[in-house]
Amino acid sequence: MTNFLLVHGAWHGAWCWRRVSEALVRAGHRAHAVTLTGVGERSHLLNPSIDLETHIADVIAALEAEELDDAVLAVHSYAGMLGTAVADRLPGRLRHLVYVDAVVPKPGESWGSTHASATRQARLAAAAASPDRSFPAPDPAVFGLSEADHAWVKRRQTPHPGATYEAPLSFDPQRVARTPRTFVNCIHPALATIDAIRPRVTDPKFWDGAWLPGSRVVTLETGHDPMISAPEALTGVLLDCAA
Repeated sequence: MTNFLLVHGAWHGAWCWRRVSEALVRAGHRAHAVTLTGVGERSHLLNPSIDLETHIADVIAALEAEELDDAVLAVHSYAGMLGTAVADRLPGRLRHLVYVDAVVPKPGESWGSTHASATRQARLAAAAASPDRSFPAPDPAVFGLSEADHAWVKRRQTPHPGATYEAPLSFDPQRVARTPRTFVNCIHPALATIDAIRPRVTDPKFWDGAWLPGSRVVTLETGHDPMISAPEALTGVLLDCAA
């Protein structure tokens, strides 16, 4: 039996992992999906003070409260920032770190560092105009979702705390690289805000050469929300990471 901790990306909540978490449990494992402060069923807590450290603390608290040792930590999209922080701060706690079409930062970068200027400016402007300093979710069509899945995600998404966007993350790549890593590359369609990340995960110079040893890339022919659009395929990747 393996412990899985599943962390959603921006605008989502634990709800988005339902199909994957149920499949992991059916396979005989423990699976816990966390909802970050200020989104999902915790959207009533949204306020301007929520920042990157708040969400890092959410993930660490879930590991501790659920007593998830030797865990496979799967982090989606924005939550790549959080997974990187956890691997840095809790060395030896994770069996595997899975970046699900996620941000893989360089030390000192923020979530928004690799985004196009127009995207950054639009999100910062929206957050500045919002009384709770948040910015709204995009149409789920950009994640490659349609019909019932599109409607489900559009209905469930909530604004994301804006103070998480430009907060830099300091970490030691050598320490993070001690945890085996998988990058799940979702390419049909590829989400533009992850495009700058894709070359990094095959670059032998990334993290000053620390990234490639102990890491791999798995490509899925699906969009940015594979836990919704390709849950069986993503579950298979996660089970392989637990082996």
